[in-house]
Amino acid sequence: MKELIIILDFGSQYSQLIARRVREKNVYSLIVPYNTSISKIKKLNPKGIILSGGPASVYEKGAPKCDKKILELNIPILGICYGMHLLTQFLGGKVQHSEEREYGQAEIQIDHKVSLLTGIPNNNKVWMSHGDKVEKLPKDFKIIAHTANSPVAIMANLKKNYYALQFHPEVIHTDKGEKIIENFLYKICNCTKSWTMKSFIQEEIEKIRKTVGKDKVICGLSGGVDSSVTAILLHKAIGEQLTCIFVNNGLLRKNEAQQVINIFSKHFGDNLKYVDAEKRFLTKLKGITDPERKRKIIGTEFIRVFEKASQEVGKDIKYLAQGTLYPDVIESVSPHKGPSVTIKSHHNVGGLPEDMKFKLIEPLKELFKDEVRAAGRELGIDEEILMRQPFPGPGLAVRLLGEITKKRLDVLREADAIAREELKKCKCYKDIWQSFVVLLPVKAVGVMGDKRTYENVVSLRAVSSTDGMTADWVKIPYQTLGKISNRIINEVKGINRVCYDISSKPPGTIEWE
Repeated sequence: MKELIIILDFGSQYSQLIARRVREKNVYSLIVPYNTSISKIKKLNPKGIILSGGPASVYEKGAPKCDKKILELNIPILGICYGMHLLTQFLGGKVQHSEEREYGQAEIQIDHKVSLLTGIPNNNKVWMSHGDKVEKLPKDFKIIAHTANSPVAIMANLKKNYYALQFHPEVIHTDKGEKIIENFLYKICNCTKSWTMKSFIQEEIEKIRKTVGKDKVICGLSGGVDSSVTAILLHKAIGEQLTCIFVNNGLLRKNEAQQVINIFSKHFGDNLKYVDAEKRFLTKLKGITDPERKRKIIGTEFIRVFEKASQEVGKDIKYLAQGTLYPDVIESVSPHKGPSVTIKSHHNVGGLPEDMKFKLIEPLKELFKDEVRAAGRELGIDEEILMRQPFPGPGLAVRLLGEITKKRLDVLREADAIAREELKKCKCYKDIWQSFVVLLPVKAVGVMGDKRTYENVVSLRAVSSTDGMTADWVKIPYQTLGKISNRIINEVKGINRVCYDISSKPPGTIEWE
């Protein structure tokens, strides 16, 4: 059983960041909703619990609260911001609204040197984001550090191994924040550096073999990072029991189908099955403009095509493997509504039908994107594949706003190919997590060769990110932007205007639909 740190999520925007910081220290972490039952927590057998921050105030009516019985588990607890206030309230202390709210950087003054602060200097800069403060300490707690505006910046019950921080150690704005988390993991929870990509792969191979037995598995292969790592991992586990099916849904980028076939035929030989379903998908999508309907249609057709293709492989196929990642399966929390509403169907296959005949195998569902790449390197996959930019399951359907037609797709493909070609020449390309062109459902007036035009508008999108959960737009040099715009307008018939999307995530999403 691997060591585990549980993060109870109270709706913090930083919960996934906490999980990542823990994993960076080679300790496995899981985010679970604040209202997770104590029986489930006991079953998970964590070495420690982290209570996340959150936007609520503990004294508000309906404020989110976890089961108080976590205090009976006799394991270390670290409360962060809202988590600190909840721990205070649970243990008989007092929290009240602060007259001087604290947002941004502050300097902590250390009052007592404890193991949590090993290697942390006095006057260390930390990131504050709170409107409440601890007014009265719980019994047996003492102040470990303070700031100019927070008399209780860190508090602890050393006997119980309960620690609480008014600031956020998980964000980069806190100096040595990762060291504080490391100290909690190693010195307080006594975790070891046992969670590595090598150990993950070994565990998953054993799990896949145990689950599958002698049955056969089909895997949806797109050529992207997630599906490629999934396929290679499965092949390592079950060999010839795996057949990879590559479906050309007509929504791929320029020349992508042939590239995928060329790369993966070397790995899978006859166990790579190519299905050209372009006409089928475009027929089903005719006249559809709503993004969620597009996704559901693509997801349903994807499975129907798979079912038909799998029958050609063999009638005894039981399992479908796909490259779902951890951010897709985390049950995020809205503190006033419980589990949050879905922003959009996630991009794997666009929404699976309820009557799907396959059982799902998702070997990467515990990993973030950068961890998938690390797993791929451990498996010996080429960097050319691992460093490909993310590409959504519904493909260009989420980048072509409005009705999907072959003609509009071809226009988008040409524009997108030009943008990718020019960006690869730019020094900024190494900073880009994802870049693409979006074809908008509007037309604009232009002038070409002394003639008035009324043609399509496209928007270029390029963002930097580590895992796709947050993203910022890339400051592409004007010269490169100009070249992309000139080439698209001159070389792609039907476009007369190019825009650049400078929205960050949040509030925007990376994809437009």
